Amino acid sequence: MTAHAAGDPHQAGATQGQETPPEPPAYPVGLRLSGRRTIVLGGGQVAQRRLPALIAAGADITLISPSATPSVEAMAESGEITWQQRPYQKGDLADAWYVLISSSDPTANTTASAEAERNRIWCVRSDDAEAATAWTPATGRSDGVTVAVLTGHDPRRSAAVRDAIVEGLRDGSLAAPHHRPRTAADAPRVHLVGGGPGDPDLITVRGRRLLAEADVVIADRLGPRDLLDELPPHVEVIDAAKIPYGRFMAQEAINQALIDHAKQGKTVVRLKGGDPFVFGRGMEEAQALAAEGIPCTIVPGISSTISVPGAAGIPVTHRGVAHEFTVVSGHVAPDDPRSLVDWQSLAKLRGTLVLLMAVERIGSIAEALVTYGRSPETPVAIIQEGTMATQRRVDATLATVGAKAKSENVRPPAVIVIGDVVSLNRPAPQG
Repeated sequence: MTAHAAGDPHQAGATQGQETPPEPPAYPVGLRLSGRRTIVLGGGQVAQRRLPALIAAGADITLISPSATPSVEAMAESGEITWQQRPYQKGDLADAWYVLISSSDPTANTTASAEAERNRIWCVRSDDAEAATAWTPATGRSDGVTVAVLTGHDPRRSAAVRDAIVEGLRDGSLAAPHHRPRTAADAPRVHLVGGGPGDPDLITVRGRRLLAEADVVIADRLGPRDLLDELPPHVEVIDAAKIPYGRFMAQEAINQALIDHAKQGKTVVRLKGGDPFVFGRGMEEAQALAAEGIPCTIVPGISSTISVPGAAGIPVTHRGVAHEFTVVSGHVAPDDPRSLVDWQSLAKLRGTLVLLMAVERIGSIAEALVTYGRSPETPVAIIQEGTMATQRRVDATLATVGAKAKSENVRPPAVIVIGDVVSLNRPAPQG
């Protein structure tokens, strides 16, 4: 992939009344230097920057220079390059395919450049681009794609364009799908991606890139929904809450959808809210895939347990206030026989409690904590739709939170924080 911007057609030195023709653009090409003799003159900073890419290309590199930076010297000591510790001599470029001239000796640079011209060897000069027969583009790599950008005599613009393209490829905002048709014979590929707390900017770079490569996306309602609108039209988006797979339990239907689409050779992304393994049933999905011999990758996500309180200005730990925090599911009440939570022990902790899925049962949870010894004046904050534009915070205490949640009409999704850290950044009373 190469971008190129032509130079200014209005060159200095034009005869009055005439315009100097624009300089023809450089012809972009990718050199395959593996095993081919490559000469680098000069062991300074330019060589230090350029040598790693030449080494990665498999070039047979000879460095000719009286001295070298410590990093370049280390490349020679490790055997990645051959270093002839002396100045350039006529004839050094014999049998070379490519030459990088970057020494501090102008005379040697000019002489070597002339030798390269006579022998038809492509030559890059760091001291005089006009005298070179080749230019080094601003280069970046992402997921097997090499991006090379040339903008004539403006290397800063080349680097800026390169960075924008590479960043877009890495974070998925610049979609670059693989167009090879996939069949059932292809190896199944499933990615369990944690989408973060809801704000689309808070998905990980890797998660966003995999989303851009998907054929099928099975999405939770709590995932970053705005990202679905960016997907290409050919991507099939399946609402995990409405999977048409017969009379199964919801999770069994999700598991079956992952398996079926993967066995068709499609790249499947299971887009989940928060982190896949924090009350996300991600391990159940991974186990179902493993039982069918389908490998999957796990992409951790930013958990709402920390990020949502943080977005509301509440640290879950703070020096001198809380030295621990505990994350608890509140999807069943404390007196429910299905509950696996030891509420009596939790009430004795001095740190922060973070509750998920607890809006409907916060009254009974608060009552249990007070019964088992937690002060009824303990501060509580409910953060609804955290990190989103609709985020709001409702403050209360353990004694009042049940009634306050009802009077304020709090609705899921919401994260509830219990502990003294809530008071560190409590909003001023209104009115």
